[in-house]
Amino acid sequence: MLRWIIFLVVFIIIDLYAFQAFKTVTKNNWLHGLYWLITTLVIANFVFHYYGFNRRDGFSHAHAFAFGFLVALIVPKIVMLAIMLSEDIFRLPQALFRYFTEGETAKGNYFASRRQFISKMALGIAAIPLASIIYGIYKGKYNYKVFKYTLHFEDLPEAFDGYKITQISDIHSGSFDNIDKVKYGVELINEQQSDVILFTGDIVNNITEELVPYKTVFNKLKAKDGVFSVLGNHDYGDYVYWDSDEAKHKNLEDLKTLQKEMGFDLLLNESRYLEKNGQKIALVGVENWGAGGFKKAGDLKQAAAGIKKDDFKILMSHDPSHWEKEVINDDYHYHLTLSGHTHGMQFGIEIPGWFKWSPVKWRYKYWAGIYKEMGKYINVNRGFGYLAFPGRVGIWPEITVIELKKTTNNA
Repeated sequence: MLRWIIFLVVFIIIDLYAFQAFKTVTKNNWLHGLYWLITTLVIANFVFHYYGFNRRDGFSHAHAFAFGFLVALIVPKIVMLAIMLSEDIFRLPQALFRYFTEGETAKGNYFASRRQFISKMALGIAAIPLASIIYGIYKGKYNYKVFKYTLHFEDLPEAFDGYKITQISDIHSGSFDNIDKVKYGVELINEQQSDVILFTGDIVNNITEELVPYKTVFNKLKAKDGVFSVLGNHDYGDYVYWDSDEAKHKNLEDLKTLQKEMGFDLLLNESRYLEKNGQKIALVGVENWGAGGFKKAGDLKQAAAGIKKDDFKILMSHDPSHWEKEVINDDYHYHLTLSGHTHGMQFGIEIPGWFKWSPVKWRYKYWAGIYKEMGKYINVNRGFGYLAFPGRVGIWPEITVIELKKTTNNA
């Protein structure tokens, strides 16, 4: 209860400042009433869906949109709050000066009136994130982008020079609301004509049934050397309430079976060899391993038990914190690790090849794109789907294409 009181108090403070900007620009009482009506409805809808909400009970589309509408409401108002507060930094010293110099002659009105220019500027700037969030909810979540990288390795087997990998991650099928858009994304994946397709976890939000309507969509994924997958933290059903441990176990087994029926080769702390012209590279897949309270079912030693130390190795591990905490310092040299999990927070600013920023960088050191440490690479895929917030702003759904190239010491 206390957290809801704090939430409402903070929101009231934000709203009072935002409303000051609004009423400075217009004196129309009907518009003032509309402002408060929309605000009240959005907050009431959010409280209705989240008061007493237990994550283990499941997360519906209604929950997602209640959260999305709140974000669309509150972010522009925070922008206005920042601008109005900055004006108050100058108004406060002026008010104090008038208090001590004019005294009673000021008749108690020591604060100078808000400038209409500042209020208009606040509303204009706030309109930018508002439009971006609305676009992200209705269009951005299916705005698939193909990111292409070429990585060079001295010890890559010659037969795999030019080998192409398509990586996708974080499908979160329970969040989708437009199957035709998802079909388009699958067609775009196949258009890359890669040698292999690798999926790095979180195919559902919570339960296997979410994936059933999309079985005939994702079973269309095709690559010469197959489609391989691993589990992410959401795939275990840990975030919903189950009547029994047996029901939870059955859900996971059903998910494994469904992936097999879709043509996915699910790697559960195990490995496969990809062969070409008599040469081979090792593909290693671990179950989820994540720092910060996430499930640690991944067992890197077990997964690599069937391969040799000097093999060229590609590791599939859902959470990039695994690479940071365990993989990068492992005795086995994992040339390339493929992860997902972060979604790039589904929010940020990115100019490919030039600049990228998201608040998620404060939680994950490796959060989107290619990184290289100690002669090893990791790609953190931004995710094919979305979760919680029903959209994407600036950080678009991703299809990664990585081409492996062999170099020499003189290259």
